[in-house]
Amino acid sequence: MRSGRRRRLRRGALIALAIVVVLVGGAGWYFYDLTHDLTRVAVKGLKPTPTTGADAGAENILMVGSTSRCALAQQNPAYGLCFQGVNGVNSDVIMILHANPAQHKLALLSIPRDLFVPNARAAGANKIDAGLVQGMSQVVASIEEDFGIPIQHAVSLNFDQFANVVQALGGIDMKFPVSLFDWGGLPPPNGTGSSGLNIQAAACVHLDGTQALEVVRARHLRYETVAGSSDPYYWTQEPLSDLARIDRDHEFLRVLATAVAKQNLDNPVTDIGLINSLKSDLTFDNSWSVDDMAHLVLDFHSVDINSVPQLTLPVAEVVDPDGPDGSYMYAGGGPYGDVEFPAQSEDQAAIDRVLGIGAATDSMTGKPLPAPSTVTVSVENGSGVTSQAADTATALAALGFHTLGTGTIAPVGDVAETTVDYGSRSPAIEAAAEAVARSMTGSVIMSYAPNQVTDGAQVTVDTGTQFQVDAPPSSTSASSTTSTTSTTSPTLATSAIAAPSPSNPRLTPWDPEACAAGATPTAPVHNRT
Repeated sequence: MRSGRRRRLRRGALIALAIVVVLVGGAGWYFYDLTHDLTRVAVKGLKPTPTTGADAGAENILMVGSTSRCALAQQNPAYGLCFQGVNGVNSDVIMILHANPAQHKLALLSIPRDLFVPNARAAGANKIDAGLVQGMSQVVASIEEDFGIPIQHAVSLNFDQFANVVQALGGIDMKFPVSLFDWGGLPPPNGTGSSGLNIQAAACVHLDGTQALEVVRARHLRYETVAGSSDPYYWTQEPLSDLARIDRDHEFLRVLATAVAKQNLDNPVTDIGLINSLKSDLTFDNSWSVDDMAHLVLDFHSVDINSVPQLTLPVAEVVDPDGPDGSYMYAGGGPYGDVEFPAQSEDQAAIDRVLGIGAATDSMTGKPLPAPSTVTVSVENGSGVTSQAADTATALAALGFHTLGTGTIAPVGDVAETTVDYGSRSPAIEAAAEAVARSMTGSVIMSYAPNQVTDGAQVTVDTGTQFQVDAPPSSTSASSTTSTTSTTSPTLATSAIAAPSPSNPRLTPWDPEACAAGATPTAPVHNRT
């Protein structure tokens, strides 16, 4: 009996982690006909599942939470109303679940929504969350083109759908160490960016679907520092926004696992009822077969959620000194508000860990990266720093890359990423770009940009305002100054680009977490009036 309980807890953990598997995880292999009316959408750019090698059968599943108010079956003032102009479509949450049945491993990677990337939209650069307005295909394209992460399947849900999933499970219990309030800047009814979260007391509380949604959406959190203080608008503001929310979302997945486990998913009757209540609340890519979904659960039914790495892609917060209130300006457009830049090589290390590959492996194909001597590179000075293109080309040549030419382009702004541009989606060219990107550190990211590649090279580096080319392995510290190039002071604290965030952050003392074993939750929380 005890071992059966462990199996349910572990399988529930997997189902909660993937969310999508809630639909078929319990009874998918008993009643395939339950899934005949799943909501499907065509998603372009999905990659085939590998069939050979160490990653045979491995899949990366993109999971996106949509902010679309206009897509809601019923408008909710708590989210903002479509007819009042709250009609943006963005990705509140972007997660990638990596499942490798050959190695019996799962891993989860969250991508911060404010990360500024070159291929966010078909027209070019933006925050990565801005791509969803052009459909799931564009989000897939951005992740593959800018990060080199192949996506096999995709699933999305909106506010109502998320709340319905939690509601169908009977709600969840979470412990709040202190009273919390999410505030976007202005008091109601003109508040902006607020999720509606307003928890009155430090306690274990029971949250319904709407209140659970408030927890996972909160990113302007204020917490009570003096018990009984009357005005939450003057409580302490947490220092992070999007990144802090991701930490809470990861904890929420662990809590959701417990709620799923309580549904007794070894019982087909219970499974059918749960699946029927949830299956209309998610949208899947139309290539994801029921067989594949069921096998995903069967392969990982014994995995414990506590053994699954849950990482966040490291990013560096950016302040544009010439933008309004520090908002980011790009190529004469904007302002884009608060943005974050990539952090190479920390980003690549997190991606490698999630995918289970080494530094010499092409993340898109799982094959070895090309030798530098087989990769042709040109360099364009995009920052205006004197001799930057020539110095960068010299540093890349010292690593063995075949440099073909240098030039100058107009800077996109006072603060800019360094992009490693490539002009073809062929595996060989993408691998060449990844090899160059892995040879650099700082605010560096790949970019599919056919019109930016120059001098007949496979790859063109457009230099930005903070990057460094790695020194050759055999270089001594005395000679490294001639073989590397840096565009900023080595002291990151003095730059407009902050130090990188960690890939595995921890909850803060004010973040909600799982209730203690045996704790009795209070009645559903009612917000202050």
